Amino acid sequence: MNHTIFKEIDKPESNCGVFGIYNHPEASLMAYYGLFSMQHRGQEAAGITSFFYDEAKQKMKYANHRGPGLISEVFSNPAIFNNVLKGTAAIAHNRYSTTGSTVKTNIQPFNMIYKSGIMSLAHNGNLTNTIELRNKLLEDGTIFQTTTDSEIFMHLIAHSKKTTQLEQIIEALNIARGAFSLCILTNDSLIGARDPLGIRPLSIGKLSTPTGDSYVLASESCAFDIIGAEYIRTVEHNEIVVIDQDTVKTGEIKSYKINPVTPDKCKNCIFEYVYFARPDSKIFGENVDKVRRKLGKNLAAESPVIKDDDDKVNVVPVPDSSNTATLGYATENDRLNYPSKFELGLIRNHYVGRSFISPGQDAREIKVKTKINTVKGIMNGKHITIVDDSIVRGTTSKLLVKMIREAEPKSLDMRVTSPPVKFPCHYGMDFPSKEELIANHYENEVEIGKAIKVDSLKYLSIEKLIDSVPKGENIDYCTACFTGEYPIPIEDNSDKYSTES
Repeated sequence: MNHTIFKEIDKPESNCGVFGIYNHPEASLMAYYGLFSMQHRGQEAAGITSFFYDEAKQKMKYANHRGPGLISEVFSNPAIFNNVLKGTAAIAHNRYSTTGSTVKTNIQPFNMIYKSGIMSLAHNGNLTNTIELRNKLLEDGTIFQTTTDSEIFMHLIAHSKKTTQLEQIIEALNIARGAFSLCILTNDSLIGARDPLGIRPLSIGKLSTPTGDSYVLASESCAFDIIGAEYIRTVEHNEIVVIDQDTVKTGEIKSYKINPVTPDKCKNCIFEYVYFARPDSKIFGENVDKVRRKLGKNLAAESPVIKDDDDKVNVVPVPDSSNTATLGYATENDRLNYPSKFELGLIRNHYVGRSFISPGQDAREIKVKTKINTVKGIMNGKHITIVDDSIVRGTTSKLLVKMIREAEPKSLDMRVTSPPVKFPCHYGMDFPSKEELIANHYENEVEIGKAIKVDSLKYLSIEKLIDSVPKGENIDYCTACFTGEYPIPIEDNSDKYSTES
């Protein structure tokens, strides 16, 4: 019997979620709920570290609990929050690894006791100078406990000759290169940071407690909603924020630059808007739902579905990440006088667990049918247009088309709310290699459509993709997975070591 982790079918795996909270009487429990709301960002492992003051020994200590599995599995015993994860400050991490197995040593947050006190760190993203830094640290006598690039931060901080923990962290972040959003707990503060180009998201929230205001950091604002926190703002690119007792008293969040020279524009990951983030979240200062609706509308304006007869087109999302964009597409296609109707013609089974027993030769098809099924009454004899956020390998798209064809639609078209994915990501998302991507096997979308066996296939252009996302004087986007234009240089043999942040 072959037991495998049941991942999102033929989609890039998400890139982890981080959460931090300061000055809350139930900090670890709040961290649990925050992680729970961001389960989509990592389903292989989870961990929480809390800081508490040991009255008997008159010093700060940390407690940690972590393990493989979904958040509800790792923290299934409520006693963990009362008896282990004590204290008023905590950070948390849910993990998807881009390579390698989920051994316990690789599960974050990472914790250390060193010359300046105690520290805990949770990282979302990937470093691009991992080998260079790892080799240098090994030459200096460093002993690595994990196979992740995230551990490098801890060693760089511990090796720093600077006096304060904040100075040590800033020095380390200037040495590291790549994509990172960090939550760090120190002896007396919660620290958040985004790399100089701000590729991965991180936001700040606040909520009131009986002991005063509590401050929160999270990859997505849905983590604020579940605990009743108010969204304040995004952490800016090249910014490090410090939340401490002064913040609780005055409401002032201290802000510093990582690098003295901030790049003119950030490079927010555009695929967060396309697929990864929850539609009810706010990331990079903008509502994801709003962006996805515009993606759908722009796709309809650029590539409407036109039928010669008077029958309406049933526009069907590939659940769940395409639901919002499909609403935008159906609305705009209908407004353009091409009669259209949004329909839930594909139903997703939300109760599929992490473990899946592969049955043999038909494993792929069974996996798809276990997770998604057709509503035949919506499909039969109707014009069907399925809308998806992306096509990666194309394997799932082919199987979905086969399933829909069995329901005997009158026609079957496909629209995609992003350009063709042609390049791997090196900044914290698990895209396949170039050779595995279907867009690199065919000359154009017509040929890809024939391979998938739809009547027509249209992608959103890169120009309309950029038109769909927020604009601003200092805002730009990383589109490397579509264009191959990497904003941060990639070191050679960058896959030699795991990058399991």
